[in-house]
Amino acid sequence: MAETNSVRNELVMKERKRWGFFGIPWTFTKYSLWTKKLVIEQGFFRTVESEVLLYRVIDITYSRGLFQKLFGMGTITVYAKDKTNPVVVIKNIKHSRDFKEAISEGVEKERIRMGVRSNEFVDVGTPDFEDYGGE
Repeated sequence: MAETNSVRNELVMKERKRWGFFGIPWTFTKYSLWTKKLVIEQGFFRTVESEVLLYRVIDITYSRGLFQKLFGMGTITVYAKDKTNPVVVIKNIKHSRDFKEAISEGVEKERIRMGVRSNEFVDVGTPDFEDYGGE
């Protein structure tokens, strides 16, 4: 079956959450970046899989603490316009900068493909003075 004006959902990158000590992958959390979505799979006895569509991502933050630097790991925080997963923390993964860049590229490609502009996610209303701690 031919797909018109769409992209196949193919795996781009895979990472696994690592235990903070020496970066050993003794956890049961896996992160998979696909061309259309980010998938988080957690658990051993009971597995829960959640996903965030890339065109819904609003912002991405990258951070590395001292121990993460020593063991070649990092943390990526993804903020999305998503009801079930508004904030996804991808913690203690190897190749974290590459994973972050791949997410950024995927977000831009998906927004272009879906015809979504970033201003569609911004609330155009003017915030009240109280929202900033005013009286």
